[in-house]
Amino acid sequence: MSMKIGGQGQPTNGLLYVGFNQDHGCFACGMEDGFRVYNTDPLKEKERQDFNEGGIGHVEMLFRCNYLALVGGGKSPKYPPNKVLIWDDLKKKQVIELEFSGEVRSVCLRRDRIVVALDHLIKVYTFTQNPQQLHVFDTSPNPQGLCVLCPNSNNSLLAFPGGKTGHVQIVDLANTEKSPLEIAAHETPLTCIALNLQGTRLATASEKGTLIRVFDTANGAQLQEVRRGANNAFIYCINFNHDSSMMCVASDHGTVHVFSLDGFQKNKQSSLASATFLPKYFSSQWSFSKFQVPGGTQCICAFGAQTNSDTNCILVICADGSYHKFVFNAKGDCTREISANFLEMTDGKSQ
Repeated sequence: MSMKIGGQGQPTNGLLYVGFNQDHGCFACGMEDGFRVYNTDPLKEKERQDFNEGGIGHVEMLFRCNYLALVGGGKSPKYPPNKVLIWDDLKKKQVIELEFSGEVRSVCLRRDRIVVALDHLIKVYTFTQNPQQLHVFDTSPNPQGLCVLCPNSNNSLLAFPGGKTGHVQIVDLANTEKSPLEIAAHETPLTCIALNLQGTRLATASEKGTLIRVFDTANGAQLQEVRRGANNAFIYCINFNHDSSMMCVASDHGTVHVFSLDGFQKNKQSSLASATFLPKYFSSQWSFSKFQVPGGTQCICAFGAQTNSDTNCILVICADGSYHKFVFNAKGDCTREISANFLEMTDGKSQ
């Protein structure tokens, strides 16, 4: 899960992009002058590549391997925005280049595939020295480049906006003869989609940002609907924990919500939930844990490693360069354990 950083009121710290790798153990940053890679917990700068001549607007990692996908961005892009460069961090140079007729919105990687999202298309290539185009899929307008690729070696699902507004299409790249699964997730345009690590669950949010829905990727059945809030919000990020028993959601209200997906009784409900004559709102499932992100800036969130059976942690990476680790228990009681500024760290220094 990742976010492009920009717009009015955003920090002017040179940060253009931040995104987790597939297992959330690392995150990468695109900067006005290069890119950086950090270990997530404990927080530690792992790699820094400075470019004197330009910015990086998108960085996609492949777990912790030496290949990264780069797209130019910022005031003076290092590469044209219609190109994807695969960077070999051992050789410290680009080794693959893909060029497109329009601007690249996002890139997804797995060990055998490169997936590129454009405004109205998803293109799939072999991850080889000379990539071969395998598939092209049409999408509804997709300026955010919404596209998620299951990293699990036993599951090749790719999810992206369908042809109709609010719909998600799921394709099995290992069996493209099989008809794609189309899920009517929302009535308004999508702003966030996420797959769990196993590729069995899909979470979606629309531009309203009040409801998050969870679907079974095998048949498209809706498994759960949870409510982030009553007022509209822009959802920056949705992530599952490793066993998909919980889900965290970050929005532009400066909050991170944690929902239970395993035994819904943890989630809060109105005392009027059982009253059938009341609107659906009263039966909504609300988060069982919620916390404010200091400064309320744009952020992404993910679950950290569970240190014991009683507590879990959420890691929050913010557009202002701040990093926060929140710890919460089964009741939802939450404390902030660590805060730091990752942009001020130097190589090898940990928090």
